[in-house]
Amino acid sequence: MSNVTKTAVPAAAGRAAAKKELPEHFKAYKHVWVFVELERGQVHPVSWELMGAGRRLADKLKVNLAAVVVGPEGQSTRNAALESFCYGADLTYLVSDNVLADYRNESYTKALTELVNTYKPEILLLGATTLGRDLAGSVATTLSTGLTADCTALDVDADGSLAATRPTFGGSLLCTIYTLNYRPQMATVRPRVMPMPERVERNAARIIVHPLGLVEDDIVTKVLSFLPDRDSETSNLAYADVVVAGGLGLGSPENFRLVRELATLLGAEYGCSRPLVQKGWVTSDRQIGQTGKTIRPKLYIAAGISGAIQHRVGVEGADLIVAINTDKRAPIFDFAHVAIVSDAMQLLPALTAAFRARLLPNSRARIAV
Repeated sequence: MSNVTKTAVPAAAGRAAAKKELPEHFKAYKHVWVFVELERGQVHPVSWELMGAGRRLADKLKVNLAAVVVGPEGQSTRNAALESFCYGADLTYLVSDNVLADYRNESYTKALTELVNTYKPEILLLGATTLGRDLAGSVATTLSTGLTADCTALDVDADGSLAATRPTFGGSLLCTIYTLNYRPQMATVRPRVMPMPERVERNAARIIVHPLGLVEDDIVTKVLSFLPDRDSETSNLAYADVVVAGGLGLGSPENFRLVRELATLLGAEYGCSRPLVQKGWVTSDRQIGQTGKTIRPKLYIAAGISGAIQHRVGVEGADLIVAINTDKRAPIFDFAHVAIVSDAMQLLPALTAAFRARLLPNSRARIAV
């Protein structure tokens, strides 16, 4: 297990108390790695978001940023390796084998742990997706190192230690965790927490190909069918440009239709705060916040949501936050760009009518005054 220090203790004092001389065999561990999540030929956008975060860490440490691409033989895997250089990679590690056509924990864990043991990174970042969470936990356990999950911020201290910050205690506190005496230092980050870096056309620099050495008969798990997220009926909140959400201030599940109506008119996704999922008003795939989805839309309209820290960490990356609440002291007004003190049950229909009149000028709808 890793030694950890939380913000409850002064950071420098906590590290000094916990840190020992790094074992000799870990001193050779250098560079920052980002696992590029590739599934059925599609790279998950969180991988490129992490390349931006990884680039900043690597520059502070004055080391290389490396992408890790694991997938089947073929052009899509090769393309993912080439694309990593356009998002800042100095080099890319490539493991391509047809037994990696579908994600299975056993084969992917073997590929990633072999790469780590062979090439020795000091920091390894993965997306906190369903695949990334499963793989990160398995790899950290296999390597006997520390893993900080669902981070909201990443940095390196003066002594080169990775400072991984995440909400804790139900989101009421932010905790900074250090893996002081083990390598690699691992962290997962949710989609949309980190900004997407600008893509810059670059030629491939260095690609290191590593053989897997597995055959299909070595793997117990078999894939019988595959349902991509894009074909499922669940929401796509994380990558929506406009999101409308409601909270307990709506008063009843029937009133949540006001949120859905506005979202439908705007071609937006709709979401909710955690209490609405707990009450059964809305399904869990629509929950926004620490224990739900992290979003970074161009426009976020929050109606009747108080905006506690659990919700704030899921939305504060939005370009424009419009908050509607009857309580002028609601925490959401502390970080909203536009604060409207009003009853959402009255304002939402008015907003819907106004947008309808603007977007559908032939409509008979009129703004209520």
